[in-house]
Amino acid sequence: MTYEQAREELVEVVRKLEAGGTTLEESLALWERGEELAATCQHWLDGARERLAKAQAAHEKKPN
Repeated sequence: MTYEQAREELVEVVRKLEAGGTTLEESLALWERGEELAATCQHWLDGARERLAKAQAAHEKKPN
């Protein structure tokens, strides 16, 4: 799952939770899915941050 896919689904999960009208069981399932999606997004963001840091470090090591 890409970052964008996870983010879009997470937005939909949040929308459903905020709208209400779901049973407790449905709300718990949505919450759990939201947690999974948030973790996926965080994983992608951490990877991007690491790649940027490596690129910046490599750029700083190059002679002018």
